[in-house]
Amino acid sequence: MGRTSRRSEPSSGRARWESDARRAIGSKVEGGRLPLLVDPPDDPDSTFLERIGFPGEAPYTRGIQPTMYRGRLWTFRQYSGFGTAAATNERFHFLLSGGQTGLSVAFDLPTQNGYDSDHPRAAGEVGRCGVPIASLGDMRTLFRRIPLDRATVSMTINATAPILTALLVAVAEETGVSRGRLGGTVQNDILKEYVARGTYIYPPAASMRLAVDLIEFATREMPQWNYISVSGYHMREAGATAVQEVAFTLANAIAYVRAVRERGLDLDQFLPRLSFFFSSDRNFLEEIAKFRAARRLWATIVAETFGARQPRSKQLRFHTQTAGSSLTAQQPELNVVRTTMEALAAVLGGTQSLHTNALDEALGLPTESSARLALRTQQILADESGVASTVDPLGGAYEIEYLTDEIESAANGYLERIESMGGALAAIDRGFFAGEIAREAYRVARARERREEIVVGVNDRSEGNSTFTLFPREGRRGVAGQRITPAEERRQIAGLRRWRNGRDGPRRRSAVEALDAATQRGENVMPYVLAAVTAGATLGEVADVWRRQFGEQAPSRAF
Repeated sequence: MGRTSRRSEPSSGRARWESDARRAIGSKVEGGRLPLLVDPPDDPDSTFLERIGFPGEAPYTRGIQPTMYRGRLWTFRQYSGFGTAAATNERFHFLLSGGQTGLSVAFDLPTQNGYDSDHPRAAGEVGRCGVPIASLGDMRTLFRRIPLDRATVSMTINATAPILTALLVAVAEETGVSRGRLGGTVQNDILKEYVARGTYIYPPAASMRLAVDLIEFATREMPQWNYISVSGYHMREAGATAVQEVAFTLANAIAYVRAVRERGLDLDQFLPRLSFFFSSDRNFLEEIAKFRAARRLWATIVAETFGARQPRSKQLRFHTQTAGSSLTAQQPELNVVRTTMEALAAVLGGTQSLHTNALDEALGLPTESSARLALRTQQILADESGVASTVDPLGGAYEIEYLTDEIESAANGYLERIESMGGALAAIDRGFFAGEIAREAYRVARARERREEIVVGVNDRSEGNSTFTLFPREGRRGVAGQRITPAEERRQIAGLRRWRNGRDGPRRRSAVEALDAATQRGENVMPYVLAAVTAGATLGEVADVWRRQFGEQAPSRAF
C-alpha cells in the first residue's frame, strides 16, 4: 500500500486563511487550549512517519499490537462490588451472562485499609463502596461458580494487595486452578495512595517492600498474572491534567522498576507483566493523544533508562476507566453521553481493557439496569461503530499528532523535574505531586464557577435540577439508586464471627507467628501470608502483624 506525501501549504495560503479567520471570529483565533488549525509537517515522509511508526512496533505510538482490535477486542471489564460477597457474586454472574469478558473487583474501605468488618473503624462503611472481604470464607463466596481458569480477575487493592492476592490464590487452588493458570491483575500501586486516594496503612518504605514482595512472588509463580497496575486514574480524579497524569504515573512506574531491579529480578522477565491504569476524561482529542504519548514515552524510558531488550518489555499495556469525576448528580442521564464519548476516546487511543461508568455513579453504586447499559455502551462501540475495523484510525491526523507531541514533551519536562528531586518517592514526600494536582483542581473549580468551563446541566442548561431525587416517588424525577442497608453490614459481621469460631485456633496462631517472624527477618512475606489465610487468619489479623512492625503512616499535610 502506498502513501501520498502531502506538503505544507505555501505561506501565502496560510496567511490568507488566517486573515479570513480573524475577520470571522476575531481574537478567538488565538483562544482556546488548542490551536485553531494544525498544519501538516514540512516533511511527512521522514521524522513524522518515524515518530508515529507502525502499530505493534517501537515506539508503539500507534498501539502495541500489529492488528489491534481486528485481531482481538479490548476486555470488557465492569467494576463491581457492594453489600456482601454473595450480592457481588450475583452481580458477577449477571455481568458475565450479559457479555462481560473480565471481572473487576471493588473492595470496601475497611478491606482497603486492613480492617475486618467488625472493627470499630469499619462501622457504617461495610459494603458501601465495594465488597467486604475479611476471610477465606468471604473470598470463596465472592468467586462461587466463577471459572477462574477462564475469567480474568482485576482487583483494585493496594495496601492490602498481598493479602487479597493470597486469598484469591487459595480459592483458585481449592477449585483445582493452579496459581500458574490464574489470569488477571492486582493494582498493588501504593505510591499513588500517598498522592491522591489516601488508603495507605504503612510508611512508604514498608509499603514498597510489600509491593515488591508480591511482584517477586508472582513473577516466579504466577506467569499469567499482572502483579502491578500503575495508576494515573486516581490522580486524574483528584484534579491532575492529562500531562500530569502521564508524568506522575510514569514517575511512579520508574520507582517500582528500580525497586524490583534492586531486588535482583531480571527486568525483561518483570516488565512484560507491568501494566497501567488511566482515566479517559472529557476532552476527546486530548485523551486520545494522551494514550499515544504515554506509550511512546514509556517505550523510550524502558529502552534508554533501563536497557530492556525484549519488545514486550517496552510495551505500555493499560486498562482505562471513563472519568468518574466527569459524572454529575444533576441530570444524570447526560452521563451516558459523557461516558460514551470517553469510552470512544479510550478505544481510539488503543486501550487493552475498559470499564464504562454507569449513569448513576455520581449518586451511589450502580444498579443492575445502569450496569447493563454501561456494558452495552462498550458492546455498541465494538460491534456497531466501525472503529474497531481498522488499526489506529486517527493516526497521522495533524491535530492528534500535534497533541501527542505536546503531551509527551510536557510530561517529559515533569519527569526531569521529578528526577532532579531524587525520584518519585522524594517528590511524593515533598508534596510535589499533591501540590501540582491541588493547584490544577483549584483552577478548574474557579473556571467552572466563572462559567469559563462549561459542564452541561451543572453550570449551564441546569433547568429542572432542583426537582431531582435519588430515590424518586411517583411523579418525581430521579434515579432509583442502589441501596446498601445496615442489615447487610450485620449479616457480614455475623458471618465473620462464625468464621472465627469455626477455625483451627492453634494452626491459625502458628501461621500468624510464622508471618511475624518472616517479616522481621526480611523474607518475602507472600508464602507466609498464603499459609496464614489458608489457616483461617483474617485480613485484619494479617494487616495487624505489619501495623505492629512498621507502624502507620500519618496523613500528609503537604500541598
